[in-house]
Amino acid sequence: MSTLAVHDHAGTHHDEHGHEHHHDQSFLSKYVFSMDHKMIAKQFLITGITMAVIAMILSILFRIQLAYPDKTFPLLTTLLGRFAPNGRISPDFYLALVTIHGTIMVFFVLTAGLSGTFANLLIPLQVGARDMASPFMNMLSYWFFFLASVIMLSSFFVQKGPASGGWTIYPPLSALPKAMPGSGEGMTLWLISMVLFVASSLMGGINYVSTVLNMRTKGMDLWKMPLTIWALFLTAILGILAFPVLVAGVVLLIFDRSVGTSFYLSDIVLNGVQQPFEGGSPILFQHLFWFLGHPEVYIVIMPAMGISSEVMSVNSRKPIFGYHAMVYSLIGITVLSFIVWGHHMFVTGMNPFLGGVFMITTLIIAVPSAVKTFNWLATLWRGNIRFTPAMLFAIGMVSFFISGGLTGIFLGNAALDINLHDTYFVVAHFHLVMGSAAIFGMLAGVYHWFPKMFGRMMDEKLGYLHFWLTFICAYLVFFPMHFMGLDGVPRRYYAFTEFASMQKWLTINTFVTWAAIIAALTQFGFLYNFFVSIFKGQKATQNPWESNTLEWTTPVEHLHGNWPGEIPTVYRWPYDYSKPGAEEDYIPQTVPYSQTMSSNLPHDFEDNPAGLEELNKFTSTLKANEQVK
Repeated sequence: MSTLAVHDHAGTHHDEHGHEHHHDQSFLSKYVFSMDHKMIAKQFLITGITMAVIAMILSILFRIQLAYPDKTFPLLTTLLGRFAPNGRISPDFYLALVTIHGTIMVFFVLTAGLSGTFANLLIPLQVGARDMASPFMNMLSYWFFFLASVIMLSSFFVQKGPASGGWTIYPPLSALPKAMPGSGEGMTLWLISMVLFVASSLMGGINYVSTVLNMRTKGMDLWKMPLTIWALFLTAILGILAFPVLVAGVVLLIFDRSVGTSFYLSDIVLNGVQQPFEGGSPILFQHLFWFLGHPEVYIVIMPAMGISSEVMSVNSRKPIFGYHAMVYSLIGITVLSFIVWGHHMFVTGMNPFLGGVFMITTLIIAVPSAVKTFNWLATLWRGNIRFTPAMLFAIGMVSFFISGGLTGIFLGNAALDINLHDTYFVVAHFHLVMGSAAIFGMLAGVYHWFPKMFGRMMDEKLGYLHFWLTFICAYLVFFPMHFMGLDGVPRRYYAFTEFASMQKWLTINTFVTWAAIIAALTQFGFLYNFFVSIFKGQKATQNPWESNTLEWTTPVEHLHGNWPGEIPTVYRWPYDYSKPGAEEDYIPQTVPYSQTMSSNLPHDFEDNPAGLEELNKFTSTLKANEQVK
């Protein structure tokens, strides 16, 4: 870390040895192996976008198979070679496409792309720190993520193709290298990639938690932190506690594959040959996987919640409604997310009593989720709303969270889930509540903090076009899937039209595929806007959205260390918008209450009796003056 002066949360002033001011940075140290959290945020964002484009292309490929299961497209053979013989995607490669699409989207885009970008960008800037607690470990976090991405994609180039057992990699398909083409080297690379990915997540998470707890600037107590920081902080804790369980499960899986152990295998017959595995159970793997798998849902969605909360308050020009309730809801979701994993396993033969316990805990988690939804709507109510692209995406995130969350009530109920399990109803549910909502939260953040990241503005008109086409297409893609699922159409089938009862859904599948293609093409418009704006966008002012939080007090030109002099002191919470009596409709956190006496309220001084006394004196004087007049 370079350095200037660092304040911790106690207001202690540290002078560290600063070498950046004495040495010019090389291209490698500034752009490649950078230890500046802002540059690392950009690296996470651009790598995440790249992975999202790849995952999107994979999804279009398998959607073509679903829309036209009996047709041939010679172009596919030209593009995919042995994976699409005779103009049709092979069944094995279809399963690989589904697997890698899900893996990339869940882990590499919605986890690393979202948290990695905005935790790195916002935590030091919004809590008032020069950088992360350990910039070197932060840099390693990105490079482990990059290496994991490369290894995952390299599996397309091994002889039998990438893993194809589903993104949940349930054994025995993942534990027996000869079970199917996608169980071989591709699965090995999947496992190696995931271990590196978890190492990256742990290094990042430890850094985020350490920075929030130890490096807040003077005055920035926990109840003055923006909701983005609360969300990213609790997400990091979730990751630190949940990801090691996945690694444990993966290591045991590697033992089963390589050493001949039987943690997950028993009574297996492969190609007519009895395999020497005894005593294991694939259900054990499901427990280990979903102990991470369900918190993963919140690891994905909570940063989007925090980002949307911030964007909605700024653009509604209103204080966030129920700040404390929002924080307690995030804490409630964090705790409850660890005791709901069993609802993914209702069909495994689970004891009905245990299933009932998981059903109750699953439905309880709807309570804090509902509190957050109510507070977002209350924040919007009668706000002086600015419909910026970021604001539209934040509202879109709430829309998807509501519509996807409602179907979660069906799947959390054991009696209903047993009927809907592994149908398109499940696909529709998690693509709305987890995929679309999280992506919209991420895009809200990209549009909102683009000026902070690159010093320029994105094109608003292209942003509006991007929002509306993506929003409409997302519903056109996923909403019909609910009805397919209710009719019992199973997911992951290569050619479901071979079943007479499901042929009626072919037209809908074709419609969904074309909606997905339009949505995909729309994203290229976003990419054009994003990359062109980095170089040619209108230059941004220091605080273009008239926001209160600390990141907008830093110069437009990036400085390693964030602030050129002393780090500003924080005096108030981050949501003082449209305060009666204030000269402007926003009051930054760095403005002391002594400068805004006409807008101060008694509850501003709950923990400050001297301030309250000063306010009372000011109010008395004001009344006396009015009486004289």
